[in-house]
Amino acid sequence: MTLSTPTYQQTRQAWRDIWSGTEFDRELTALGYKRYQEVLNTYLPYLDKSIPTLEAGCGPGQVVYYLRQQGYNTVGLDYAPEALKPTLIRFPTLPLHMGDVHHLPYPTDTFGGYLSFGVVEHFEHGPTLALAEAYRVLRPGGKLVLTVPHPQIVEDLYKLVNRLFPSRQNRLGPRAEYYERTYSHQELTAIVQQVGFDITLVKPVGHSYTFYGLHRFFRRADGYYDTSPLAEFAATLTRRVLPWSTAFANMIIAEKPHK
Repeated sequence: MTLSTPTYQQTRQAWRDIWSGTEFDRELTALGYKRYQEVLNTYLPYLDKSIPTLEAGCGPGQVVYYLRQQGYNTVGLDYAPEALKPTLIRFPTLPLHMGDVHHLPYPTDTFGGYLSFGVVEHFEHGPTLALAEAYRVLRPGGKLVLTVPHPQIVEDLYKLVNRLFPSRQNRLGPRAEYYERTYSHQELTAIVQQVGFDITLVKPVGHSYTFYGLHRFFRRADGYYDTSPLAEFAATLTRRVLPWSTAFANMIIAEKPHK
């Protein structure tokens, strides 16, 4: 299958443009946010520090850097040179590689962990091809850690408000011009299983960020995509009563089975 479709190339260019204006330190600091720590604390116990882990679609590599500081043998790959080059100038020994998640430049059975955070939802042909490559490069017993946006009621409300009050949308401006779709946890679980993985964990995450785009009251005025105490309070409530309807993302941890 060709990956040179106009939508695929437009999405790639959109990310190249986005990463051109990204600050590594700001991205690294964001890993300390509560919603990111929730994700980190969930998947880190599944990773083996003695076996290499790949983050595929790593952006500027802040997760790779962070995990290596914690003793994990982590490697990063991205298809946007604008994401990687500034980081490599600053940290020339950081193992960041150019490449496409559909055609990974690594031998079969190389990694003990494969991390994919908000990547495979950007492919109009779906996530299966990228996940099949993840399966290939993982060792038997290796862990897939995957997060993908989940359909949620607040996003539906956001769209309704913009339709009712078009001046609000004009004030906020258009969203980035990349392809993206959401996957329910049932859909994503089925796809991961069809590729050949055994499911270990399926978890709703990112509830506070669900509210971020709804109103400025849910954002910290001086933060970089940081959520306010009101958003955290809303997340605490909705996580209990509407865990999937208000989840910003699915989180799946799966294992490549031993033959």
